[in-house]
Amino acid sequence: MQAEIIAVGTEILLGEIVNTNAQYVAKQLARFGIPSFYQTVVGDNPQRLTETIALAEKRSQLIILIGGLGPTPDDLTKQTLAAHLQKRLLADQVALEKLVTWQKQIKKEMPTNNLAQADYIEGSEVLANDVGLAIGCYLKTADHVYVVLPGPPREMLPMVDHQVVPRLAQLTGAKQVIVSKMLRFFGIGESLLADQLADLIGQQRNPTIATYLKGYEIGVRLTAYATDAQTAEAIIAPLAQEVRDRLSDFYTGEGEERTLVDEVVDLLKQRQLSVTAAESLTAGLFQAKLAEISGTSTVFSGGFVTYADAVKTQLLGIPAKTIERETVVSAEVARLMAESSRKQIDTEFGLGFTGVAGPDELAGQPAGTVFIALAQRDDDTQVQLFHLAGQRNEVRERAVASGFKMLYDRLIKM
Repeated sequence: MQAEIIAVGTEILLGEIVNTNAQYVAKQLARFGIPSFYQTVVGDNPQRLTETIALAEKRSQLIILIGGLGPTPDDLTKQTLAAHLQKRLLADQVALEKLVTWQKQIKKEMPTNNLAQADYIEGSEVLANDVGLAIGCYLKTADHVYVVLPGPPREMLPMVDHQVVPRLAQLTGAKQVIVSKMLRFFGIGESLLADQLADLIGQQRNPTIATYLKGYEIGVRLTAYATDAQTAEAIIAPLAQEVRDRLSDFYTGEGEERTLVDEVVDLLKQRQLSVTAAESLTAGLFQAKLAEISGTSTVFSGGFVTYADAVKTQLLGIPAKTIERETVVSAEVARLMAESSRKQIDTEFGLGFTGVAGPDELAGQPAGTVFIALAQRDDDTQVQLFHLAGQRNEVRERAVASGFKMLYDRLIKM
């Protein structure tokens, strides 16, 4: 058996996004000894997609289509494949109810084309989407197997891992299960991280190691294959410990869908501690990230956005003479912001963010210069200087992530 991967999306052809999905699927196919001799990218055009499917059928038995399952008029993958196979599209009731519930939650009338996300091809098995709304399909015919997957990686990867891989094992007769563990790291570049793990990556067999950018964190996915889940987990365990040991200064937890913010909020809840912040260059972004997590109100009740110097004096009581003497981009101002916010809200922790997001310099400091202070009740205030790369909003995002890492490091030692 050989496979063909067809990525659907004009945005890939235009270079607006990189086709990492095909790379991931090809790796999973290789695990089962299924070669993918052809990988194609086709735009959102029914005629060209039909031609691509017909060509794939002549040279491959397993055809995997990725993308084009969304609610917009140019998302036509399922419709095109169904028409090519002369099969109907049917609505999956579970997916339909999920769509209706989601639409009610946002209190908007559902556009008719949204319903297409719940459609599956007649005779196929539904691949549920645990992350998004558009379901996939797994269809076996006399001569071919068709797999239809959503395009967004955050939806496609779990669908492949949890639903497609077991079917590939069944299809090839492989009596094995696959278990993955995602370890996350922050504060180290992907290339340097790979260097630290070079010998492990070079000798990988089972388990395997792969690195991924996950926002501003880096993910290291360890995957093992065995006859049962318990054995696979036992295979992963020593390697996971070795990776954590080598990169302990940068470790931020594990879990495919979790983030550094999730870890911080959970630690605050577990320890029954609270946090606040005073933000200058980040303009409330740290607090906004906190508020994205359900239940954060138990550990975060409010804070300060003090963008202008005068507001730092007015709301936080930082003397104007101190700001003038030290400049607004300084360790001292960051320290006072953190300590004052903590005292005023009466929390265990307070963070202060000040710096230069760019593109121009400020107070004689170049763009990317950031001071972050972490104040704690009955403990010394920690102040760190960062030189962050990127455009204006990237500097702000990296500053916020750095603040969360400072707080995470303090919490795990408590």
